[in-house]
Amino acid sequence: MKDANLIQRKNDHLDIVLNPAADARKSRTGFEHWHFEHCALPELDLDNIDLSTTLFGRQLRAPLLISSMTGGAARARDINLNLARTAQTLGLAMGVGSQRVALESDVSFGLTSELRAIAPDVPLLANLGAAQIHGQRGLDYARRAVDMIQADALIVHLNPLQEALQEGGDRDWRGVLDAIALLVKQLEVPVVVKEVGAGISPAVARRLSEAGVAMIDVAGAGGTSWAAVEAERASRPEMRAMAMAFADWGIPTADALCSVHAALPTLPLIASGGIANGIDVAKALALGADLVGQAAAVLASANASYEATVTHFQTVIAQLRIACFCTGSASLSELRQAKLSRNRSEA
Repeated sequence: MKDANLIQRKNDHLDIVLNPAADARKSRTGFEHWHFEHCALPELDLDNIDLSTTLFGRQLRAPLLISSMTGGAARARDINLNLARTAQTLGLAMGVGSQRVALESDVSFGLTSELRAIAPDVPLLANLGAAQIHGQRGLDYARRAVDMIQADALIVHLNPLQEALQEGGDRDWRGVLDAIALLVKQLEVPVVVKEVGAGISPAVARRLSEAGVAMIDVAGAGGTSWAAVEAERASRPEMRAMAMAFADWGIPTADALCSVHAALPTLPLIASGGIANGIDVAKALALGADLVGQAAAVLASANASYEATVTHFQTVIAQLRIACFCTGSASLSELRQAKLSRNRSEA
């Protein structure tokens, strides 16, 4: 029964996020407050702009992470295979959705070494929730999750708001930081910590950095509101009302990115949460991100086909390249030096 409930929850999440009528986006990312200074004389060849970077020793052709999206539903297999094929084709990193259901049941939902076979050359990131890694089987779960997809790193996702609003959610979060620190010491691959859409503050980022995590995904507000998603799933009106009160809760992605980068300028960061297009990607890189993630924005394409998924990311990459071109940036390092200003009326 427990496995069936978990699988149904994952199916519900997919249905809600894929449904354009569902009001799962309740706040803005903050990137709308920033604009680049246009360069009318770039003196560059657009096609030769270098978007390459590296992650965990593997080369990427663009600084994009296919962010953790889905795990634990039968249709997730096709979605994950489309995403993995796209990552390999375009040279992008990929993080899988939560592997909890795959670890606790007899079905993998596409979260197997098949992903590594499809995407042999790109970084693959395994994924577990904080509740799983601070249990008694935490290290065993983490190692199995990594081995399951031959991952280059493990993402530990933090979702306290979602768990608090979810019927039957994990409410005891005592000891999570110590569990992360222990995992960093004992796991054979780097540990990445991310939120799921409410953002990470400088204070929390500092504690995670001191615990030794390799990278933080600020995963701010402005994308999918998991409070709003849980409101859609609520079985009683009072549960829905409680969840909807938090639908716009969180630190906007751009604000989280700026503040964490200012506090910890050498800590590698991923920016995700409502990244809409390649211009948002460019802004995130200029504000301090090393990598930029997209999830919900590509989910419909990944649910449709591999070809649609490739087209989606080709468009994002083309937009990023043009943003570089129109700021006079021949590479990502130059883009990070491009003039990016906060809108005067909002400064």
